[in-house]
Amino acid sequence: MTVVFGANGQLGSTFKKIKPEYSFFTSENVDITKLDQLEEVLSKQAKGSYVINCAAYTAVDKAEENSELAQQVNSEAVKNMALLCKKYGLRLIHFSTDYVFNGEGSEPYTEDQKTSPLGVYGETKLNGENEIRNHLEDFVIIRTSWVYSEFGNNFLKTMIKLSDRESLNVVNDQLGTPTYTDDIVTITLSIKDNFEKVKGEIFHFSNEGQISWYDFACEIMKQVNSDCQINPIPSSEYPTPAKRPKYSVLSKEKLKNKLNITIPEWKESLKLCLKNMS
Repeated sequence: MTVVFGANGQLGSTFKKIKPEYSFFTSENVDITKLDQLEEVLSKQAKGSYVINCAAYTAVDKAEENSELAQQVNSEAVKNMALLCKKYGLRLIHFSTDYVFNGEGSEPYTEDQKTSPLGVYGETKLNGENEIRNHLEDFVIIRTSWVYSEFGNNFLKTMIKLSDRESLNVVNDQLGTPTYTDDIVTITLSIKDNFEKVKGEIFHFSNEGQISWYDFACEIMKQVNSDCQINPIPSSEYPTPAKRPKYSVLSKEKLKNKLNITIPEWKESLKLCLKNMS
């Protein structure tokens, strides 16, 4: 039996598409910040069942002013989930973010490198990771980056919406890797199949490659056959309430070695997502 929280988000919706037989819970029918609601669901699961937590407060800029809510969703609820998984003998797969790093590096970040979040979002996600590690043994945490899909709001869909414009300014000094949710689900299923081999670990996962948001925008316009001119600008010309890491490429070596997998290159996954959208 597998339970998925955050079923209406990008990742939850992708699990629904690929594994419709799972049990899905949205924020409408289970408020994960309410212990009693969480226990109501988890107490009914058979020992050894999986809990996949896709629920998160992901509004990076809004988190700066709604820090209490971000902390409740990304950390306190996650602590309760971990405690309940321990109580009922359940296995937890949880998703985290590249924002746990400050982005001052220049080489892909490995799982054991020092974390140092720049803002509330990264801070609360890191707190959530630590709560799981402190209270549970049967867990896997997957850190990912620049997530997009055919569902919800994301950079890809924003670019498509704006593709009829003459030109757009996009930052070119933040480097990372876009990650398609279909690939995250595929890797999660592989982790689930090899759980005993990988439990108690944090893994990094994104598509292959290293690009800027400007590069991503250019490729999107190319693939949707848009004539929109993309102009590269520094982050200083596009100020946001939350500071973004300048460099947040994740090293996938640990995961590749452990599960002997090949990870798709970001352009290929973008092509697949656009195909699925059409």
